Amino acid sequence: MTVFSVYGSNGFIGSEYCNLFNNHIPILREQDEPETNDILYLISTIHNYNVFDDIKLDVNTNLIKLLDVIKSSHSKYGQDFIFNFVSSWFVYGKTDSLPAKEDSVCNPQGFYSITKRTAEQLIISYCETFGIKYRILRLCNVYGDYDKKSSKKRNALQYLIEEVVKGNDINLYDCGENIRDFLHITDVCHAIKLVVDSDKTINSIINIGSGVPTKFIDVINYVKNKTNSQSEFNFIDPPHFHKVVQVQDMYLETTFLKSLGFNQSISIHEGADKLINAINGD
Repeated sequence: MTVFSVYGSNGFIGSEYCNLFNNHIPILREQDEPETNDILYLISTIHNYNVFDDIKLDVNTNLIKLLDVIKSSHSKYGQDFIFNFVSSWFVYGKTDSLPAKEDSVCNPQGFYSITKRTAEQLIISYCETFGIKYRILRLCNVYGDYDKKSSKKRNALQYLIEEVVKGNDINLYDCGENIRDFLHITDVCHAIKLVVDSDKTINSIINIGSGVPTKFIDVINYVKNKTNSQSEFNFIDPPHFHKVVQVQDMYLETTFLKSLGFNQSISIHEGADKLINAINGD
């Protein structure tokens, strides 16, 4: 059985992956050298807003740390390791057509998005230079009842659902008409496992998502009706920074993922029900 050295095992996705599967060794954040030659790398910042507080944070976390780990892995195992990098749909940026395909032109905006795309390019260049195998996994919007750190910046859908369940009024940009690709964290982790276990995905970029375009307002209305919430929706104009770094609509082409045998097991409504139950303590 393949055993993965998991970097970022304490994060939202990494911790759930480690809970679901036992073929892993969690790696401490300050440790560069892996324990096995199969690496699953999830260390990352989580949004584009760090530029206001620490202009170097995205670069140091998403690039410098990454390169230190790759170099240490190469020094220990030579060419005999596989680097599995968990990336984000943010790398696509403002694409010309949807759904975004793995070979779509990327035009990321914002420091988080740009450094994630740069990380992908550095990995591909390094691995092609030295004959090392890699996989790049681009995740859609991930949500789940285990994310206790959701906010307007991180996991906005879950933050808004929590506010509606509590009966609080919420602000929605663009009348909530923005399209996203949502996938429950359980499905995301099973998709990751499926991808990293397949020889067909070596030296490839793979989209991980539902492939289903979903509007924010549709999910929020579902939650409001389900819970008989008294929340009022305030439709407001997005702030300037949001317009600069965020895309209006995004969902992913997932034909490659589905060809590996992936089937979404938790629909957006079932996932919303799970969140409602978790928020209510059920």
